[in-house]
Amino acid sequence: MADTAKPRDAGELQEAIAWAAGTKTPIELVGSGSRRVIGRPVDAAMTLDVSALAGIDCYEPDELVLTAGAATPLVEIEALLAQRNQALAFEPPHLDRLLGGTGAGTLGGIIAGNLSGPRRLKAGAVRDHFLGFSGVSGRGETFKSGSRVMKNVTGYDLPKLIAGSWGTLAALSSVTVKVLPAPETEVTLAVATATAETACQAMSLAMQSAAEVSGAAHVPEDLTGASVVKTVAEAGRRLTFLRLEGIAPSVAYRADALTRLLCPFGEVAMMAQDDSKVLWREIRDVAFLADRPQLPLWRVSVPPTAGHRVMAVVAAIGEARAFMDWAGGLVWVEVPKALHGYAEVIRASFAGSGGHATLIRACQEMRAALPVFEPQPRPLAELSARVKAAFDPLGILNPGRMYPGHRGT
Repeated sequence: MADTAKPRDAGELQEAIAWAAGTKTPIELVGSGSRRVIGRPVDAAMTLDVSALAGIDCYEPDELVLTAGAATPLVEIEALLAQRNQALAFEPPHLDRLLGGTGAGTLGGIIAGNLSGPRRLKAGAVRDHFLGFSGVSGRGETFKSGSRVMKNVTGYDLPKLIAGSWGTLAALSSVTVKVLPAPETEVTLAVATATAETACQAMSLAMQSAAEVSGAAHVPEDLTGASVVKTVAEAGRRLTFLRLEGIAPSVAYRADALTRLLCPFGEVAMMAQDDSKVLWREIRDVAFLADRPQLPLWRVSVPPTAGHRVMAVVAAIGEARAFMDWAGGLVWVEVPKALHGYAEVIRASFAGSGGHATLIRACQEMRAALPVFEPQPRPLAELSARVKAAFDPLGILNPGRMYPGHRGT
């Protein structure tokens, strides 16, 4: 067996992993490789290139369901859906520019990382749209789970478990996801909030209103200038963005009501639809922090009410930059280059709130030295180890990617 193997189909994928299990050879699973730099360096003797497991297997627009090879490029799926005015409602991020890659990644990669964009607020996360899959466990056994409909009571909801496991439980060969109609109309309100705390208050009020907000983000004045949207780039001040989507009359009515509601927080301006689309792609793809690829980048998930406290801690770190998505529940934080990556400072910023932080971008030395994923309490770590043992008892799939000292998740 060569140092790199490239199975041509699901059968060869099963054979390759069965060989690895039989010889106890640790392997790294790679699709497009666009997110290979996320996580700890994988301790593997062989690379399994699954990029050939691509292509649309079944797309039924009327049933709002799509099945494709796990390595199918995300851009290919999005282009197909756009032809029927449909979309992946969880708004998957394209992190190629942020991570220094050459592509937006694959459908399987998005699921493996459970990576969701700004619309997660309204539509839910990746795992909420992940209906089923076929794959191969670390035992070298092919198995399936889920179904092509949302209601599935045939057994354990394994798609929820696989989403976010970063390839440490199984190698996916085929994936089935729910798709939804693309919004007919969208507008964005830009509010000139004075502080990050005020921004969180405004976003919280908007989310509690009847406006049905589908995106809520806050970008400080040191980052708005990076936008390609002229009105944002020339604003020269921090802005809070609220997106509304739907049919035109409904959007217009809700925008008017939300404008009146948010006036006490600062000047409110309405962005044109084309500008709105561009802005939310920038937020989705973390484009505001893509210009310094050599600097560490953290993805901090906290309760929305705690987002401004993370921003305050970040502001005390010289030359650090950050912005909020998910109404304050997601904070992207870029810190100065240092081997410690400001890990203790970042994690202390949400202590006691139930948050977690993931080191998304860093050099290999830093990824090997730091806890890239949030350290687990002992009971949860023991549960994770039992799950890992059930799917991959020999620990051959992406060993060490999530946590040091044990193979896989």
